Amino acid sequence: MPVRPTAALPALLAAALAATALTACGSGSGSDPDTLKVSFKQSTDNSIKVMDDYLAGIKTQFEKKYPGKKVELVPIKAPDSEYYTKVQQMLRSPKTAPDLVYEDTFLINSDITSGYLKPLDTYLAKWPDWNQFIDTAKSAARGEDGKTYGVPDGTDTRGLWFDKGVFAKAGLPTDWQPKTWDDVLDAARTIKAKVPDVTPLNVYTGKPAGEAATMQGFEMLLYGTDTGGTDPLYDSASKKWIAGGQGFKDALAFVETVYKEKLGPDVETALDPNIQTIVRGDLLPNGKLGIDLDGSWLPQDWLEGSGHEWPQWSKELGLAPMPTQHGQAPGKVSMSGGWTWAIPAKAANPDLAFDFIRTMQTKANAQKWYIANSGIAVREDVAEDPAYTAAQPGIKFFTDLVASTHYRPAFPAYPKVSTAIQEAMEAVTTGDKAVADAAKAYDEELRKAADGQVIEK
Repeated sequence: MPVRPTAALPALLAAALAATALTACGSGSGSDPDTLKVSFKQSTDNSIKVMDDYLAGIKTQFEKKYPGKKVELVPIKAPDSEYYTKVQQMLRSPKTAPDLVYEDTFLINSDITSGYLKPLDTYLAKWPDWNQFIDTAKSAARGEDGKTYGVPDGTDTRGLWFDKGVFAKAGLPTDWQPKTWDDVLDAARTIKAKVPDVTPLNVYTGKPAGEAATMQGFEMLLYGTDTGGTDPLYDSASKKWIAGGQGFKDALAFVETVYKEKLGPDVETALDPNIQTIVRGDLLPNGKLGIDLDGSWLPQDWLEGSGHEWPQWSKELGLAPMPTQHGQAPGKVSMSGGWTWAIPAKAANPDLAFDFIRTMQTKANAQKWYIANSGIAVREDVAEDPAYTAAQPGIKFFTDLVASTHYRPAFPAYPKVSTAIQEAMEAVTTGDKAVADAAKAYDEELRKAADGQVIEK
């Protein structure tokens, strides 16, 4: 088996890390009714302070608006998969639960089912700004009980980023717009042959990359296979998950091809938990990567004050939609997710927490955040504002992809389903399993995750 980094941490080490996070958070929301604890995901790249700076500004506004109240920011610096573990550890006890927590939409239903979050409907009914939020964004934070448990702070879309300089050296068009998966692979093969010192194509893979592997990688492929217009992962009519069919195997085969033909990063780098930081902070800005299948938020790492500013990125990088497998309608594919602000069920100061959400989500503050983190607006009044659409290169491109985007079936079993996908991807990336065997192993894990509620293919 190839040498790889410590992807899945052993259970004891993971528990120790979680315990460390709890200790770092002090005594939780605790007994002080005048102190609001706000927990958020801090970038693993020390030079990226987008969220830190934004929240610091909101803290100043909030403390001025509510004299005598204090905001304590509780950053959690960890890769995605570890962040989710630490947050769930915190939410279990009133001693460690913050008053406000940053929740990925893919995990929110799992946390709702676990009883970790408070429904917000009574607050939302009295908040006029809630009417400005688009319905798809609202539904991403809605539980199976029909109640809403989070306020989204934006959404995202995904596509292909490519280096025009690398393409020129490889003799490829700098206005590249691939129509099929083969077009993408052929461009990567050309780069490998003509510009050998550059990684041709990045597709996130394996458990260390967590949900980035599932969503930026696998689902961008799976949802572009011939599904007949239906969701390839979950059947909403029967409320059953769908076993891996031909499209699933085709998506795995694409990943296998990338790493078998050495078109992607070397396997050790691909399975580094910090691969996203490596791509955004080193490979792309330094011209070391030809094509990157990635998200709309990348420019936040390159803005002024980020630590590795790259103001010329929009001249050096091109953008293209990810094509469907054979170019079949609608011709392109995107996935959308996003994050929400949620109030833990065991929060000590829930009313104060919602006041903080309302402060964050004024039109002006929401617009400032969308622009700062290269997010896609979920407030209609911001999306229609020319100051937003013209604020940054790429915003219009990624906003236009919303029309052809898909949302994950973020039901309680989804985190386990996602992990099973990552394991299948990792197996074909390392060569440990052939596509058929990896798909079979996925089906076995899917049946466990879904308690047998599976449509067999």
